Amino acid sequence: MLVLLYAGTMEAQDTLTVLQYNLLQYGNDYDGCNSTNNNVTTKDGYIKTIINYVKPDIFSVNEMVASEAMMEHLLGVINTTWTSRYKRPAFVHSNAPYLANAIYYNSIKLTFQKQAIVQDYVRDINLFKFYYNSSDLENGDTAFVICMVAHLKAGSGTDNSNKRKVMATNTMNYLKNHDQNANYLMMGDFNIYGETEPAWLQFTMNSNSSINFNDPVNQSGDWHNNYAFRNYHTQSTHSSDNGCASWGGMDDRFDYILISNYVKNGTEHVKYVDDSYWAVGQDGQHFNEGLLDPPTNTSVPSDVLNALGKNSDHLPVTLKLSVDQHVGIDEYQYSLFTDISFMNPVNNRLQLKMVARKSSSATIAIFDVAGKLRIQKTTTIPKGKSGYSINVSSLPSGLYIVHFVDKNGVAVSRKMLKR
Repeated sequence: MLVLLYAGTMEAQDTLTVLQYNLLQYGNDYDGCNSTNNNVTTKDGYIKTIINYVKPDIFSVNEMVASEAMMEHLLGVINTTWTSRYKRPAFVHSNAPYLANAIYYNSIKLTFQKQAIVQDYVRDINLFKFYYNSSDLENGDTAFVICMVAHLKAGSGTDNSNKRKVMATNTMNYLKNHDQNANYLMMGDFNIYGETEPAWLQFTMNSNSSINFNDPVNQSGDWHNNYAFRNYHTQSTHSSDNGCASWGGMDDRFDYILISNYVKNGTEHVKYVDDSYWAVGQDGQHFNEGLLDPPTNTSVPSDVLNALGKNSDHLPVTLKLSVDQHVGIDEYQYSLFTDISFMNPVNNRLQLKMVARKSSSATIAIFDVAGKLRIQKTTTIPKGKSGYSINVSSLPSGLYIVHFVDKNGVAVSRKMLKR
């Protein structure tokens, strides 16, 4: 027997999973990388495996070819399992390098609001602002998350370090002149070798302390080739030269997601979940070794490990954010539907009755409480009254969340389902 419970009657919190990843010359034939050693089709399979494992709500990337077409291509790849779940902002840039940053987001949970280019020295640093699809929107309030995605100048030596400093300084000056009191994430491949680098000091020890960023794992020191930081190194996943990827094994911490004071303290609805930060696939056992070298890495499933080891020379980094907002609401009042109802309780079939303002496609998705998609159906809803039936007999006993999403990606209603 199934009992459908309104999540809107509960004091609920949601969790957002954030993933940052350098994709290694994705879609680009350059600097030794080509269709043989960095094949896009092969990489697509690896990326899909990683996305299906992490299930990010925000997915930011570096080293993507500066092409709207390739960004749209990657959107199709990550939407293979969840049709139309992910969306992306339009590609906007001022500097015209061969590589660019991009971001993808779970449109069931988030809505894109705006973007800006923070600075364009060497490469663009991009800002993307999202708001959470909450019932509090009815009262003109919700949670905002602002992602600043950077790929700082690579290379050792004073000249490259100074260029990273300029990029970081420009970024922090932008924040000084804009809304400082917000939920910011500073994320990307920073190519920084240690905490004394000027760029790191700009981000974390700025003269304006209100805009300082925080390292979620609080790992201060010189990360380069330092065994003490073996659990946090993100480059390189390769121990031998394939002509494209950096190699020599895991000995640098280049990739980060830093959090603002507001995120650290949970000041504005969004808070970092303690101990959720991780370089995905990093088991601490492969210092100066490739990710796929002995000993066997058991931190992730074998197919995910293979994808992480071969797709890029970087590991992605991830963290979770708790969102202090209501999640199950009558959002359908503001979108396609004017009403959604159902027969309750039910046995093996969930019988839905809907009233739509116009004919349109809609997706009904059932997730378990861990966020795993269990059932998804996309159908055309005719204008006016209609019914739709879903077989739920395959669901084991437990709690589930049912999402109703219109064709624009608006989460029009969310309800708890008890099996």
